Formats: sequence, C-alpha cells, structure tokens
Amino acid sequence: MNSTCPYCGVGCGVKVTPQPSGAFQVEGDTQHPANQGRLCVKGAALGETLGHQGRLLYPQVNGQRVSWDEALQQVASDLQQIIDNYGAQAVAFYASGQLLTEDYYVANKLMKGFIGVGNIDTNSRLCMASAVVGYKRAFGADAVPCCYDDFDHSDLVILVGSNAAWAHPVAYQRLVAAKKQRPDMQVVVIDPRRTATCDLADLHLPLRPGSDAALFNGLLHWLSQHQAIDSSMLPQLDGVEAALAAAQPWDSRAVAEFCQLEQAQVEAFYQRVVASHNLLTLYCMGINQSGSGSDKCNAIINVHLLSGKIGRAGSGPFSLTGQPNAMGGREVGGLANQLAAHMNFEPDDIDRLQRFWHSDRVARQPGLKAVELFQAIERGEVKAVWIMGTNPAVSLPDGHRVAQALARCDKVIVSDVSQHTDTTAWADILLPAQGWGEKNGTVTNSERRISRQRGFVAAAGEARPDWWILAEVAKRMGFADAFSWQHPADIFREHAALSGFENHGTRAFDISGLAQLTNAQWDALQPLQWPVNAQYPQGCARLFSERTFFHANGKARLLPISPRLPVAQVSAGWPLMMNTGRIRDQWHTMTRTGSVPRLMQHHNQPFVEIHPQDARQHQINEGDLVRVQSATGWLVVRAQLSGGQQRGSVFVPMHWTRQFAAQANVDLLVSAHLCPESGQPESKQTPVRLRRWHSDWQGELFLRDTVTVTDIRALWWARTPYPAATRYTLAADGDPQQWLSRQFDLSELTLQYADGQGMFRRVLGWQSGELVLAFYADGVRPQLDEAFIAAAFSQPVQTAQHRHALLAGYAAQSEAKGRTVCSCFGVGEQQIVAAIASGCVTPEALGKKLQCGTNCGSCIPELKQLITRSEIIQPG
Repeated sequence: MNSTCPYCGVGCGVKVTPQPSGAFQVEGDTQHPANQGRLCVKGAALGETLGHQGRLLYPQVNGQRVSWDEALQQVASDLQQIIDNYGAQAVAFYASGQLLTEDYYVANKLMKGFIGVGNIDTNSRLCMASAVVGYKRAFGADAVPCCYDDFDHSDLVILVGSNAAWAHPVAYQRLVAAKKQRPDMQVVVIDPRRTATCDLADLHLPLRPGSDAALFNGLLHWLSQHQAIDSSMLPQLDGVEAALAAAQPWDSRAVAEFCQLEQAQVEAFYQRVVASHNLLTLYCMGINQSGSGSDKCNAIINVHLLSGKIGRAGSGPFSLTGQPNAMGGREVGGLANQLAAHMNFEPDDIDRLQRFWHSDRVARQPGLKAVELFQAIERGEVKAVWIMGTNPAVSLPDGHRVAQALARCDKVIVSDVSQHTDTTAWADILLPAQGWGEKNGTVTNSERRISRQRGFVAAAGEARPDWWILAEVAKRMGFADAFSWQHPADIFREHAALSGFENHGTRAFDISGLAQLTNAQWDALQPLQWPVNAQYPQGCARLFSERTFFHANGKARLLPISPRLPVAQVSAGWPLMMNTGRIRDQWHTMTRTGSVPRLMQHHNQPFVEIHPQDARQHQINEGDLVRVQSATGWLVVRAQLSGGQQRGSVFVPMHWTRQFAAQANVDLLVSAHLCPESGQPESKQTPVRLRRWHSDWQGELFLRDTVTVTDIRALWWARTPYPAATRYTLAADGDPQQWLSRQFDLSELTLQYADGQGMFRRVLGWQSGELVLAFYADGVRPQLDEAFIAAAFSQPVQTAQHRHALLAGYAAQSEAKGRTVCSCFGVGEQQIVAAIASGCVTPEALGKKLQCGTNCGSCIPELKQLITRSEIIQPG
C-alpha cells in the first residue's frame, strides 16, 4: 500500500507493508517524485504510531459517552441555537493542516457556503499566511512557482529562516545530494543561529533577528547598481520604480549596520547572487512568523522578479510549507480571508460560488483570523467554536488568554484523534476522528503536488472521517442536499470541478482535469502538480515560464518594502530575545511523535539553548533548570549551552505540552503581535529574561507501563516513553524518599535501597521478579545511563551484579550507549565517540561501522561535530 507521510510539507511518499506480527513497516516510496525513496526518522517511525493508546475512541458530551447520532444531533442543535440567538457570526471553525483536502473542503463549504460567514480559519495561519500574502501581492495568486527538481539545477541556493535539516529533512538531504553531484553549487544560510542546516553552507549570515527584509532590500538595490536587472523582464513588471526607490537607502554599509553583519559578508552574499544564473530561495518560519512577515516575503520575491530568476529550472522563490496539507487547505478556502478554489471576497467570486453551491448564504466578507478568532471568543462575541485536528491551547500565542477564552466559551466542540490534549481538556463535545492509516483522501505538498493518503487499518474504536462528521452535522442543520456525498472521491470531484468553474485561466489553481475521475481512478491517483487542466493534462512542474502572471493585466508586481524590526525589543528588564522552532525528531505538539520511544531520545526534555557567555552572565551551567519569563508567561526548561546560538538570543523548542511537561509550553511566552497583512503572529522574537530555577532535589523515576500514574505531584517534571516503561524527570522540594512514599503505595513491592549524603536516594521496586520502579534522586540532577535503566524493564534482570548496576544507575563502560544521536538506528554518543577513537573519522566510516547517518541523514551534522570535537581534544 502506498500513501503519503502526515508530517511536514515535503509530502513524502511512503510504502506500507504489513508484517506477520500485525505491525506495519513504513519505508520511503522510491517512485514518489517528492522524496524518491528517502524518508526521515519521523516518517520511518509511522508504523509505531498506529496503536490505540491515548486515542479518542468514542463520542462524548459533557464527559459522558454517547452514540454518534446523539453527538451529531447535539452539535447541530447547539450551533443552530447559537445562530438563532446571536447570529451566524457567533459560531466559528478552527481547522488544521493535518486535515485532508476533502475534509477541509466540507468544513469550508459548511461555514462559508451555508452557515454563511467567513469564520473558518486554520493553524496554517501560524505558518504559511505571510507566504500566501507575498505570493498573492506579487503574482496575483497564491502560486508557489518552484519544485524540488529545481534543487538539481540551481547555481545558488539561499536558505533563509529555515532549519531545513531538521524541519524538512528529506528536502534538505535532496539538497545535500545535489551539492554532492555539483560541488560548484553554492549554498547560503541566513539565520541568527548556527543550525544543523549550516553544515551545508558555503556562507552563513548570522544576521540580527528579524532584520531579513533589509538584507533583501539591499540586494535589490545592489542588483540595480551592478547591472544585474533582467531588462527582458521589465515589460512584465509593475511597481519597479517604487520598489527601487524604497531600496535605494539600503547600500551594503547600511544593511551591514542594520543587520549587525560585517559589510564584507553582505557584499560576498550579493556578489554570489549576481554571479549566479539560477537562484533558488527557500524560506520558512523564520520569515513568515513575523510582525512584518508579508513584507519579508515580498522583499525576497522582488529580487527574483527584477533579476528574472524565476520560471525556469533552478530559479524562484520557494516557500517551504510547514504542514502536510497547508497547501490543500489554501486551495479549498480554509483561511478566513479567502473563498474556495483560490477565489476572493469579490462580488463576481461570491456570485460564482453561490451558483455553483446552489446557496444564497455564501459569506460576503472575510471572517476572523486565528488569533483574532480566539480573542473574539474571550470577549464573548463568538459563542461556539469547533476545533478540528489541532491544539490551539498550545500553539497559539498568549496561551493563558487562549485557555481563558476556551474556559469562557459557551460551546467548545473538538474533533481529534487524541483523548487528552491541552485543548480537549476544555471541550464540551468530543468527536473521535480517524488518524493517519485510517483516513482516505488527498494532500498537497510544498511544490503543489497532490498525493493520496490511503487507509490501510481499521479505525480505532468509533472514529470517523472528518468529512463524514461535518457532512452529518450539516444534514442535521437542514443542508442535506448539498452534503450528500457517499465517498471522499465525490468531494474531490466537486472540489476539482469548482476549481475550473468559470476559470478561463484567470485563477492559478485549476485541477478541473481531475473532475471526472471515477472512484477507482481517484483511488489509484498518482502524484501530480497543479494546474491539471486542458492546457496541462499531466500537471505542471514550474509556473510563470512564459512570464504571464495572474493580476488582471498579466503582470507581476514589485512592492516597496520598508524594513522594520520585531514589534517587541529587548530592554534592561527583558535582555534576551527568544526564538522558537522545531527539533529534529518531534512534530508539532507531539500527540503522535511523543508516543514513539525512539523519537523521544535525541532531545527528551524541553530545553533552552543559550550562548555560553550569556549563560555565564546569568550564572547558568549546562544542564541547569532555567526559568524563562516574558511579559505574558514563563516556563521551566533545561539549559543547553551552544556556541551556535547568537549572543543576546536564546532558542526554545515549540513542542512540549502539559501532556509531556509541567511548565514548558513556549507559546505562553509569545505575545500576539501580528503581521497586519497576513494576521500571522510574531512567534520568532520574544524578549525574555532568565534565572536559575531552584529545587531541593532533582531525580529520575522509571515506571513499568503497567503502573498507573494519575498525577505526578512535583514542582517540575517531564515525561519520556520507553518501550516498556515511562520515565519522569523530576524536581521537587522536601525529602525525596518521603515524596516517593506519598506518590506511590510501595507496600506490595520488594524494595532495594541505597542512601547517601544529602538528598542522595536510590530505590528499585520489584514485583514477581520484574522491575516495576526505579527511582534516583540527588541535590543536583543524577548522572545516569537512561537507556540502560529503561532496558531493564524490557528484559529479565537475572544477576546480582546487574541489580547493583541498576541501583547505581549505569552500565559497565563497555556497555554504555550514551545520549541517542542517531534515532533511526538507536546509536548513542558514547558509541560514536568510541568508534571515532578507533579510527572512524568521517561520517561515512561511522555509518559503515554503526549505521548512523545512513538512513535519513539528519544526524550527519552532529556526527561531524563529534568528529571535530575529538580532533580538538586529541590533535594530530
């Protein structure tokens, strides 16, 4: 069975093979154009996410299990009652880039087409909204012009605001392969941090956080001053004079000063751009998640338009999509400020949609964008919200206010795969949705490629497809004729037909060539890039090769850009700028990846990355617990010192929730500063302060999975799953032995103790010869071999020597693996260091000996760092 990965927007094809054990092996699909067989560790571990642990299995109303008919009728009645009492503006949907296109289409049609207001938005607002505005302002359409094949043809690749090595690992490895084939290809990484992506860079520009627009404005000015304008492009461009006038003050000296770079660095970058025939710019959240994100996108696009480096192989502005179907959501109108099929809130588009949907209720104005939507809930203006497949209590900025809004909302409806999330905690009605491997539909990746996600396992419990849930509610609200589909292919055909309805080439999105697919043809649909129509029956890899755009006059537009720094700035009280982002092995709020033990080993606790000099100034050491506080909230995370972190800035990952740590939700700290054009929040720059966080003791608690824990009562904790056990990293006050006795009934266990000075405690608990509990505490965090301890819960402990080693908390040196570096093959740091000492001094040699780095390649930058560190320690 072939399907598509449900994580990032690379859109990798996967091959799923059932195993005799009943499990499923997932590997890369060698025939899928997006990944050509490559797969990152998250994708390779998809088979390990198919269990029912933690799943929402049946509908619930006010905490009580009910039938589907009762739940659906309750949703329909509640929505209709609020509409009758307060008007349609009092209800809203909040959707997700995790939905399939067919699900998204139904949600948008119900809200905008029949409830009749624009109040459906999506978590894609948090990742792609600025990119959408940039494309629409420049090209007249939300149309990504590039494709992954461009990696193989570019002379210069710019990665800006993108740690692709971790956030889009398969795309990054494709770039690595392209550079290996063509070593003359140059790579420039623009990022305040020295990330894993910099491993590939010929030039790294660690610019001032948020100053990207000035760098690209300066580049536009440099093009005009160095005869690098494509004169053949000028007849197809509007706004050139105004854009160049806005860029004129930004010579290389002014750019260097504003961006806090060396002038020579800036000019070296500009010279590379001028010298390149084909230029590809890859940009992501570091650009989009900004109070001026839309302008940053247009500053990038301006350069490509004026230089003519667009519409041909190896050239173009390429926004890397954050979610598997953020693009599909944009196609169907999932954003509050657009209608379906890339139509806008203009009279002709509204009339067209009314006639196509046979509805006189079509919304006539945009609805509330994500952050504004939850602010309206807090004010009581929106009385009911239906949240689908996303976790806004974690992912939206100003998290305390979001929680307060949900607490005050008259009716919170959540359809999700997970029983327990920070958002489901506030739900009045819970609806079990199908997850990956169960649901059936299409997704669209970063390069406009439509692929199939296919179901291959039975649904968990009573879970149903999102499209079915929505359609059944619509029927109960009186709209049965418009929501009578029997199969997701019916929805896809309607979606495809709408894309071509009265289009005549005026809208970029057009897949009318697929509107007549039979169910069997839809089921067998092979990946292809839109548009798919009479002009491009097999799809189209690159847009704008004929230099015709989608503004009414057929031209593209340059925009005058006035660079500005983040809304919030550091001060004496808030001296550090906090950046947020993803880590290598986790996805969003960890509802799927957090359940997979091997994905939790590379970074198994929330952390703050700090430059060593900043750490010294704040009296913080490696491994300390640190309180990070902003004007809106605080969290406690583990200090991780790194010279790759820019001075004056810190980095905190976005993933941890209340399901995995006591106080580690980064969006509690992020203020709701928005880009005025896109409504996307400024998640990348938040002024904060740090201080060491004190507790009487710190500890590690391992529990066999058969031990039920309802509540860990500690000042701070973080949870990590292992194959047969769960680990809790702890910090608390008082006596650790007393804490353990209060937390658990130890009377039925055979206990093994070791006590020492101060807070030193070691306790092993045995039951019927099996290890069920292991507890380690001290005044500082105990140094343990966690993998060795966890393994004891999976295999018998037969010797006294083994028991004593467990009580000590570490194996013999020859057996120790250390911190996991390669998650694909479970290779630890100590194993790698030992192999380096034995003569494996290249990533290739390490891969041959240990397999690390030979699958997805995400750990190769770290392997190189370990090799370099070894050379420093043992020169020669």
